Amino acid sequence: MSNNDIMKKLRVAMQFTDDDIIEVLKLADFRITKAEIGAIFRKEDHPNFKPCGDQILRNFLNGLIIYKRGPRPKPGAGVS
Repeated sequence: MSNNDIMKKLRVAMQFTDDDIIEVLKLADFRITKAEIGAIFRKEDHPNFKPCGDQILRNFLNGLIIYKRGPRPKPGAGVS
């Protein structure tokens, strides 16, 4: 299974639009354009297809953690 397949499955499971994916990636301090997102979701035989690199998938997963759980607490914060 390729990174593109994983991104497609996560997109469907989370019911995300391209804009949602861009926002999740921003949470991980990763900037990407809507055109680049569209290229990732194209079929492999399409001329504008772009393979999803490990960096994009890794940052999407890190952003998804922040999106679902919230930002990581700072060390020592909330400890009494």
